[in-house]
Amino acid sequence: MESERSFYEYLQSFSETRSPIDFVLIYDNLPRFFDGALVTLQLTFLALLVGGLIAVPLAIARAYRKPFLSPAIRVYTYVFCGTPLLVQVYLFYFGLGQFTAVQESFLWDPILSNPWWCVIIAFTLNTAAYTTEFLRGAIEATPHGEVEAAKACGMSPFTRMRLVVLPNAFRRALPAYSNEVIFTLHGSVIASTVTLQDLLGVGRWLNGRYYLAYEGFLTAMVFYMAIVFLITFVFRMAEKRFLGHLRPREAPAPGSARVAA
Repeated sequence: MESERSFYEYLQSFSETRSPIDFVLIYDNLPRFFDGALVTLQLTFLALLVGGLIAVPLAIARAYRKPFLSPAIRVYTYVFCGTPLLVQVYLFYFGLGQFTAVQESFLWDPILSNPWWCVIIAFTLNTAAYTTEFLRGAIEATPHGEVEAAKACGMSPFTRMRLVVLPNAFRRALPAYSNEVIFTLHGSVIASTVTLQDLLGVGRWLNGRYYLAYEGFLTAMVFYMAIVFLITFVFRMAEKRFLGHLRPREAPAPGSARVAA
């Protein structure tokens, strides 16, 4: 307790005499920022989880040019990849409520009138569209020889997809998916525009409550940077683990190899 009191007093003195930033207000409101970070992480990773589950069958249908399905999926991905995420959130949150049939449906009260669910739906469909496209490319990039070898072993199409094609595609899609995770995290700031108190929403609240210029935004920025650092670290470890065999290896120095007797 004594050390905490002395730290608080030092922080107050530093803010009043040496710093243009009010660190005392930031420190006092850190619990709100942690709550906002929890909301941001819930929105981001729930959307990524559900969107990833949706993207896998869609990517398979696109990669194998399934009749009727592939053109419909292509239109879906074009719409969600070709329009801003902010517009998509507004269409779900503000647009659907303009239709009487939607307001009278069984989905209105529990889901479509709730900003949380509108944001989740928009984020999920958006990330599913992007994931579908780069996962389709990863499936198509599966070496033909591996597929032919699986056929020669007598594997059924489902078994080849489960044991050969999808594991290979998931490994190759890791670098692109790490970017998608970070982009989805950054895109989650849109949630604050529809009344959700995510990280940016808490920063806006702090600045508006105490008439500050940048303390709230700077604190939110530090939180985002810390989360991105952790995400990047996790994906680098995963790439090192699962993509190590694809990295070029250094050639042995001349004369270093032993000649068998």
